[in-house]
Amino acid sequence: MPAQGFISLIGAGPGDPDLLTVKGLRRLQTADVVIYDALVSRDVLDVCRADAELLDAGKRAGQATRSQAAINTLLIQKARAGLQVVRLKGGDPFVFGRGGEEAAALQAAGIAWEVVPGISSAIAVPAYAGIPVTHRACASSVAIVTGHEDPAREGSRINWSALATATDTLVFLMGVGRLAYIAAQLIAHGRAPDTPAAAIRWGTTAEQETVTGTLATIAAEVARAGLTAPATLVIGEVVRLREQLRWFDALPH
Repeated sequence: MPAQGFISLIGAGPGDPDLLTVKGLRRLQTADVVIYDALVSRDVLDVCRADAELLDAGKRAGQATRSQAAINTLLIQKARAGLQVVRLKGGDPFVFGRGGEEAAALQAAGIAWEVVPGISSAIAVPAYAGIPVTHRACASSVAIVTGHEDPAREGSRINWSALATATDTLVFLMGVGRLAYIAAQLIAHGRAPDTPAAAIRWGTTAEQETVTGTLATIAAEVARAGLTAPATLVIGEVVRLREQLRWFDALPH
């Protein structure tokens, strides 16, 4: 029987391949198998060994290449074959990446594993748009919220009445398809309609696009601009800083 393999749950970062961590790079360069998600840059996959097995496990707009149960089974099978396996996810594996679910499945199966954190789009994408998620003058707190909850769950886990005014900055990931609903919920539960808001598509990449408005207008502005997923939504006074700090927009791409 082969020796037990090992699995690294790695965050590939927000999109720019140069934002991959050094530890993530080293694991990819030695992996026998890389099971990757849809938003992972092909440039990141190019650092893998020429003989590594690359398996697509991505999901876009609800269309999954493999179910989560199938991914868990695949990870366990590859590890039990004695292989060094990388499970490569966009952003950070434990920030809405279902990394916790996969880690639990590995732990239950007795598989050795580790987490290599990645730079989350929740902070990197606003930064590339010139929006710091905290700022001493206007934002001492930030909340990161999923815009796409488990479709099998009845009702929402989000406590809108608490969330709306709980923090200075709100960052929604995977929420562009429900933008009007999100804005309406926040306004209905006490967030000011004129709160600045921004939606950033393909953040940290050369294709980055940013649309700004207010909580009351951002859904219409995004629709008018034709902005689609993947996009990050930022709500709060920090969005006003974009006009002063939009450094990435000024660079040649």
